[in-house]
Amino acid sequence: MKKVDKLGGIMNAVIENIKSRRSTRNFTEQSVEQNKLDAIIEAGLWAPSAVNKQSWHFTVIQNRDFMNRINKATKEASSKSDIENVRNIASNDKLDIFYGAPSVIIVSSTKDAMLPIMDISAASQNMLLAAESLELGTCWIGLVSMLFNLMPEHEIIKEFNLPEGVKPSHAIVVGYKGHNGNAPERREGTVQYL
Repeated sequence: MKKVDKLGGIMNAVIENIKSRRSTRNFTEQSVEQNKLDAIIEAGLWAPSAVNKQSWHFTVIQNRDFMNRINKATKEASSKSDIENVRNIASNDKLDIFYGAPSVIIVSSTKDAMLPIMDISAASQNMLLAAESLELGTCWIGLVSMLFNLMPEHEIIKEFNLPEGVKPSHAIVVGYKGHNGNAPERREGTVQYL
């Protein structure tokens, strides 16, 4: 079903889904059903990738103790960052980098990828949008990259049991929304046509 937006352009379910997705940082305790997690992961698998390398690997974590240990290790690594703001965030003892979400997806890339950041970014966006279409909240967690980059030999990373040649990049949290946020205005002056 198509409808006309206030700018006179055509809107459809995909575009509406893109515009309604917000980063969720407050989740209910309800677990995400397996079929919904499977659908989210499948959306990631169907992302475009450079020379069709499909250079991603997804690790789904639902064990709260494991999440807590990743949280602790991430804050430990972040405290060593050269970036003052990151160190300040890491110093918050109460911070749960996963915001209490019941599911975490660790997004990794293969080391033989031509354009790994682009590949896994496309896959991540597909998963964020798929979750929104299933009325689930998500948040892209970049802070965990401090652990992956500053302490790549940390014991907790070994527990991911990643295949040889796979490097973790970031995480996506998934769960039922504890609240719905409002969209901030979009910045102007970011588009030009030549």
